[in-house]
Amino acid sequence: MNLLHLTIRALRMAALGLLVVLVQGCATGPNANPADPLEPFNRTVFNVNDGLDRAIFMPVAKAYKDVTPSPVRTGVNNFFNNIADVWSVVNNALQFKPKETLETGIRVAFNSTLGLAGVLDIGTEMRLARNKQDFGQTLGYWGMASGAYVVLPFFGPSSVRDSVGMVVGSSVDVLGNVKNVPFRNSLIIMRVVDKRADFLGTEAVLEQASLDKYSFTRDLYLQRRANSIGRNTAPQDTPPKEERYDLPVPATVPAAK
Repeated sequence: MNLLHLTIRALRMAALGLLVVLVQGCATGPNANPADPLEPFNRTVFNVNDGLDRAIFMPVAKAYKDVTPSPVRTGVNNFFNNIADVWSVVNNALQFKPKETLETGIRVAFNSTLGLAGVLDIGTEMRLARNKQDFGQTLGYWGMASGAYVVLPFFGPSSVRDSVGMVVGSSVDVLGNVKNVPFRNSLIIMRVVDKRADFLGTEAVLEQASLDKYSFTRDLYLQRRANSIGRNTAPQDTPPKEERYDLPVPATVPAAK
């Protein structure tokens, strides 16, 4: 069984777990965050994910960063960003954004050819913006509410809507269609390591930002996702009222780009 199938199975198991929790009635008290009715379940998964990250993913990412020359890491990161841009083209088109669709499509075309399959970021040198969009944002654009906050095993912070978007995105993943199974699995593992390496250092920020790392991570995720959906559905930057979550962001937290 390849990693793509394992990914989809993990998402299905997470969905089943959510259903069980909902059926049992996951009350969290009068002071609970209304966006997080599954908090006990989420905290358990969060702690498991955090333990796995500290034991496996963080050390591997640090070793990768230590032993791999910076130009090589940049090329690897560019390669995977170019693959992600392909899905962004589709989602920009689904959101009826002709400018963003064309711009991102041109990025993919130049990076995939002149950029040697995306290793060289020709698009940025041409000042073509990367308009990142996923299927969760597309669902939000078309009016689907985010639903409850949920922490997925291995994948981390999400929501009901974003989990659906993740399943759809996994089913059409470019890497998942590579026929050579060992090569495909190696690429998927490399993508995970590259992604984790991008976030090295954020764990220290989270430790300093709040006594409750779970709550801070949840609120930051919800705020950023609400803002991204808000920009899609309205000319102003303020997200819809049902999606808005205000939180104090400490000065030590870098601003979202």
